[in-house]
Amino acid sequence: MKIGFDNEKYLTLQTQRIRERVDSFGGKLYLEFGGKLFDDYHASRVLPGFHPDSKMQMLLKIKDEAEIVIAINAGDIEKNKVRGDLGITYDLDTMRLIDAFREYGFYVGSVVLTQFAGQASAEKFERKLQNLGIKTYRHYTIPEYPTNISLIVSDEGFGRNDYIQTTRPIVVVTAPGPGSGKMATCLSQLYHDHLRGIGAGYAKFETFPIWNIPLKHPVNLAYEAATIDLNDVNMIDPFHLEAYGEKAVNYNRDIEIFPVLEAMFRKIHGKCPYKSPTDMGVNAAGDAIIDDDICCEASKQEIIRRFYNTQCAVRKGNADPSQVQKLEVLMESLDLECSARRTVPAALTAAEVTGGPAAAIELQDGTLITGKTTDLLGAVSAALLNALKHLAKIDDKVELISPAAITPIQNLKTQHFGSRNPRLHTDEVLIALSMSAVDNPVAALALEKLDEIRDCQVHTSVILSSVDENVFKKLGAQLTSEPVYQNSRLYHK
Repeated sequence: MKIGFDNEKYLTLQTQRIRERVDSFGGKLYLEFGGKLFDDYHASRVLPGFHPDSKMQMLLKIKDEAEIVIAINAGDIEKNKVRGDLGITYDLDTMRLIDAFREYGFYVGSVVLTQFAGQASAEKFERKLQNLGIKTYRHYTIPEYPTNISLIVSDEGFGRNDYIQTTRPIVVVTAPGPGSGKMATCLSQLYHDHLRGIGAGYAKFETFPIWNIPLKHPVNLAYEAATIDLNDVNMIDPFHLEAYGEKAVNYNRDIEIFPVLEAMFRKIHGKCPYKSPTDMGVNAAGDAIIDDDICCEASKQEIIRRFYNTQCAVRKGNADPSQVQKLEVLMESLDLECSARRTVPAALTAAEVTGGPAAAIELQDGTLITGKTTDLLGAVSAALLNALKHLAKIDDKVELISPAAITPIQNLKTQHFGSRNPRLHTDEVLIALSMSAVDNPVAALALEKLDEIRDCQVHTSVILSSVDENVFKKLGAQLTSEPVYQNSRLYHK
């Protein structure tokens, strides 16, 4: 992978800026952490060289002074909102985050249910957490939020929320995904601390949008693509422009909420320490970009992937068609065609030639590998085996798995499990390959190359089963599919 981002420089700069912000407030700081802490794969895709756990490495430097509060939108629990990169719901990801924080030695103080309005699923999740010994709090919906500042900053607004009991000077507020109410949680706490005579401050750490690169830079547009379901829009920060006479990029929700933050600080301190929403942040990512061309190309590829994934989500009934239209506008603004993703024309050409579903894999060295549907294997399974053969320098005519090893699995599927499709999914192929590797050194050689599928690009001419999708997620490959099903049935597993 070509590197366009200096991760070590980023760690040094970012840690320094966070420490400076912590020192600027005496007593207590609510530090909003945006994005993903442990596995920020979006950042690693659009900024090649960025390590997915970079934020965690910085946070470890203040571990003994910090406690974690996880915010989750009660509405997201009710809707069973799924984290796209991991394929799990936000409530399950909240518990995964708690476990992960604890493994690093962090103290997780509590979970707050934001925008709570009596959702049955949220109440059930709340009881589950409490039974597991996790403290929970409720923050309620506030009418006319964020515009009605006099209501928000009052006993009927933030005053209705539960006060989160914290014990450490740095309170890191994070969430399983965007739109979880992290900032509102911090502001609510500032309000309640003020009532209790506790001096406290607020700062924000969020990687995107990057404030000191152009508004329409592909990295920032890729952020819009990633949050298309939230209607986030990058904007020039008008407060920053007025205060300093320089352009800075922020996004609509932070700009909308800034007057609330100003009002909050005026109530607490008599003045606001920030002149703009950009001032609130401590983002140093833009200063660590070392090859802009590489980051631009990576971001364009991410936008195409988002476009395909959203099309498939619409086809499955999990997204609104307007999201596809917005992504089309982003692509048009960059004069970007789907064919720029090299696996797309490769897979479609293979499908046209064979008259059936096909798949294409682009390896790290740029080699394109295709696979077609056969009586034994699905197209993506065939492409995966072909890729492993290429990586292991095995002749294409060599059978890694004998038909005699595949037939029993097919019989098990069709005769005992009731499946109509005898072809092997990728997980079944890998199991068969693992079994073959016991006494077949060629199969063992191919299996050793499985790690090299990570970060490869994959495209299929039809929507895959959830089994195949999950296998490629676990392998770390970046998968897209045409938004069509292989057959016309209404129910697809």
